[in-house]
Amino acid sequence: MDILNFEKHHIEEATALALANYHEEQKYVKELPEVCSIPDLESFAENERGVAAFEDKKMIGFLCCSEPFDNAFRATDAKGIFSPMGANAAVFENRDKIYAAMYQAAGKKWVQSGAVSHAICLYAHDETLQRQFYRYGFGMRCLDAIRPMELIDCRPCADYVFTEVPSSEWQLIYPLHFALNCHYCESPFFMNRKPETQEAFITSSVQEGGRYFVAKHHKELCAFLKISGSGETFAATGQTYRHIRGAYCLPEHRGKDVSQNLLNTVISTLQKEGYTRLGVNFESFNPTARGFWLKYFTAYTHSVVRRIDERIIQRITL
Repeated sequence: MDILNFEKHHIEEATALALANYHEEQKYVKELPEVCSIPDLESFAENERGVAAFEDKKMIGFLCCSEPFDNAFRATDAKGIFSPMGANAAVFENRDKIYAAMYQAAGKKWVQSGAVSHAICLYAHDETLQRQFYRYGFGMRCLDAIRPMELIDCRPCADYVFTEVPSSEWQLIYPLHFALNCHYCESPFFMNRKPETQEAFITSSVQEGGRYFVAKHHKELCAFLKISGSGETFAATGQTYRHIRGAYCLPEHRGKDVSQNLLNTVISTLQKEGYTRLGVNFESFNPTARGFWLKYFTAYTHSVVRRIDERIIQRITL
């Protein structure tokens, strides 16, 4: 096996591999949309941080990444690097060994660029590959999941009102948004998310084209769901797709099917508008979210992360 720098003339073979890997995951997750192409890989060739594996002059795998970025996961001081869905793939035979060799070569490049938080998006049903990255010190961090725009089965909530909130009233949602960020700081999350100001919250919501749906109990807001036009994978886009970007329910209202009924309100509204798929992205170490979302959505990615000792940057050959 030969490991080479990923270059522009590798893009055609790499695209074919990435599509084959996506279609393999489709066998497990029927809700995923049909695609005949993936996002252009040219930028990954240009940043010179990717690698490709060859055997007998045939590409058997590639592993590319985005440019390094500060404050990985918006909750650390570490510089991070991420290989998104479609930016890595391999043939099915000996896939774990191929990825092991590719990461060994690519990891050195990533550290040389100053990135000490390494994240790679894998398909949820590729357990062989997940075990390989577990052996390399990676752990699961995030999941992407999807479902058809169909109502879920749940108990009615007679004492609650479920509705969409117009942008002129988004300031009423801010206390729940603040509570969600505080929730991130607790165990077992330990995500140091600093809550936005109310003004910043409203500004960012407008910029994202967000929509907010809420549950009210005796006219008091007790839960919200935020909807946007796209998620974090190339499958989480399109004219018939919508994405959940935030959700929170006050603890005293949990266990009463409030979130389920709120989700049904969102689904019913979006279904009437012509949308056919709904997606969500969440942290694997969020036990409440994991239990809820995986009950109603099907996971199709598992993003794994490794945080290395940043002091190695002082010693590695640059």
